[in-house]
Amino acid sequence: MLPIPPSLTQHCFFILLSSLLLLGRPCTLQAEKVDFKQCHASWSETELVLSNAHFERRWLLGDNGLLTATSFRNLKTGTEWIREPTKTPAPIPANLAKEKRALSITSRSGQLTTTGEEGLEITLTSKGISGTESMICKFRVYPNASGVETTFAPGSHTAFSLKASLYQKSSSAPSVTGLEASLQKTEGSAGDALENLMLSPRHLRLIQVIFRDQTDANNELVQENEWMLLNENNLKLSGNLFAVEDPLTGEGLVFLKLAPLPHARSFPSEEDCIVNASHRQVSFTGQGYPFVLLTYSGGRTGRTAVLHDLQRELRTYDPNRDGMFLSNTWGDRSQDGKVSEAFLLKEIDAGSKMGVDVVQIDDGWQKGVSGNSSLAKNGKKGTWGNFWDAGNDFWDANPTRFPHGLNPVAKAARDHGIKLGLWYGPDTTHDGINWNRDAELLMKLHHDNGINYFKFDAIDISRPDSEKNFRRLVDQLIDQSRGEIAIDFDVTAGARAGYFGMPAQGPIFVENRYTDFPNYWPHLTLRNLWMLSQYIDPIRLRMEILNNTRNTEKYGDDPLAPAKYAPDALFASVMFANPLGWFEISNLPENYRESVSKLVAIWKKERSQLFSGQILPIGEAPDGNAWTGFASVPRNDGPGYLLLFRELNPSPTWSIDLNLFPASKRKVSVLAGKGAAHIDGNKLTVSIPEKLQYLLLKLE
Repeated sequence: MLPIPPSLTQHCFFILLSSLLLLGRPCTLQAEKVDFKQCHASWSETELVLSNAHFERRWLLGDNGLLTATSFRNLKTGTEWIREPTKTPAPIPANLAKEKRALSITSRSGQLTTTGEEGLEITLTSKGISGTESMICKFRVYPNASGVETTFAPGSHTAFSLKASLYQKSSSAPSVTGLEASLQKTEGSAGDALENLMLSPRHLRLIQVIFRDQTDANNELVQENEWMLLNENNLKLSGNLFAVEDPLTGEGLVFLKLAPLPHARSFPSEEDCIVNASHRQVSFTGQGYPFVLLTYSGGRTGRTAVLHDLQRELRTYDPNRDGMFLSNTWGDRSQDGKVSEAFLLKEIDAGSKMGVDVVQIDDGWQKGVSGNSSLAKNGKKGTWGNFWDAGNDFWDANPTRFPHGLNPVAKAARDHGIKLGLWYGPDTTHDGINWNRDAELLMKLHHDNGINYFKFDAIDISRPDSEKNFRRLVDQLIDQSRGEIAIDFDVTAGARAGYFGMPAQGPIFVENRYTDFPNYWPHLTLRNLWMLSQYIDPIRLRMEILNNTRNTEKYGDDPLAPAKYAPDALFASVMFANPLGWFEISNLPENYRESVSKLVAIWKKERSQLFSGQILPIGEAPDGNAWTGFASVPRNDGPGYLLLFRELNPSPTWSIDLNLFPASKRKVSVLAGKGAAHIDGNKLTVSIPEKLQYLLLKLE
């Protein structure tokens, strides 16, 4: 008798399971197919299929209203990731009552969010026939994302049980006695689950990426843990981002929870990833936030690419809004002591000569006194968080510093071709109950003074109501301004949205660093940008440069002191992100402004095409002694770019293969920096004679 092929066995199993699911189904689901651009969806009584040019996912539809994953294919390579369905569906809340549920599926397409690309949204609603509350699962498919964004709302009747289950203690690891025991074949226990997958490859590498914000206390912001799963014990892990990769092919799946980091979530989860290693079963858990599962190939570089592509789908690059050179008045440590109409007029004039796009007024423009004000440190008590309680006029323009209001400053900015930004602290009283007052005020500042850039500070979203109200505020600003408003989300302290909590709304203000303390080290800022950019699109990161002529005596003769860098090299280190001039522009030496302005002029000519590309870290992680940098790989027929840094590395030359770039991009020109470059076949060789210098190259 001939053996039955595994694929046929699996197919027969699906047919049998589908037949069983039909028995007792409370209603008939009408088969339908929907196409929008490159996004596709189809469903029947027993199956849901979602796809685009990059992937195809299939689920069995059960009469309990739940989904069981049966297939996830990388259409670029043909790889199938799921070998068989699990016994436990997903998404599923903990402690869900067993009952039949009526199913309905609807679709919509087009502009799903104000700042995102157009896409296709499928909504599956299941309602218990006993009248229990509906569970809703929303799927979003975008043309250039290699997976589905999913939002699961289990309903309040299950959410209560879920909340209680989150605080149950995890089962302890098995004791190691030395006595041999038979291998356990059972699946992991069924709690809540977002994804529940039985994976095909035998050899799997699991990668847990740990992120840290609260950068006032943390400097190493990205770390990775790695396991080869073949003989590994079961794992329960926390985090926002995990990857499972076949080390033999470099193909993998990457899971991203679009949530604050674990310490800051108002909906906490005891773990986010559960692995039954011997069974090759991986579950992603912890509800309350959207999540995405993406397929990729090409190892680490491919993983970075699909994560960046997803973020560009969630927030479309707008060259009139994103990637701006923004200055802020706080970095020279005069705090709010200099903030006034006269001072800002000088800042705007100096900024226009330097090429600054946005002059942002930090704390001190308002009438009220914050807890960080220089006035608060001179005996006057300041407010932090509950700003409206300090007075209905707290957020009026300071009448002493701005006797004519903000209009003269706003007019001067317009006349100089500069945009204006403000620091702002959303109110935290009673979990942000005044969010609508904040929204009304900020929209008035937007309409009356043309202010599109707000730096949000003093945020606390550690409780469900505070997070809900903060999201209401942000969404209203983005929607009512039609995406013109860009919010810098400060992640330097507190419980905040972090790197992934609000990826569609604005850039992340990553660091407060000062030469005064001294804790500003250019190579460490470059390191944080390089490390974060493996996962976060650099167009979403605000990274700083400082006035390196201040406090030089505090660094002594350190070879990596800020003063050892040329000013244009400092700007180059952050110009593949959102550059932040963390200084008073009018306080800069003339040679600093001149050096930076020359590079800014070149950067501005190229940045639209540069930021339209896919920005990837290359070389080694910066540590003060590396050859390192970034590549902007064109997504279309445009040019490519390379930004290369020689730190204190003893070698003046370095080479890189050009495999990232199309074969047509083999003509190189030097746009800025000190050095030379030439291409021989597929290899680019660069020469930078001086240490702590850079090269900006264009490939055509």
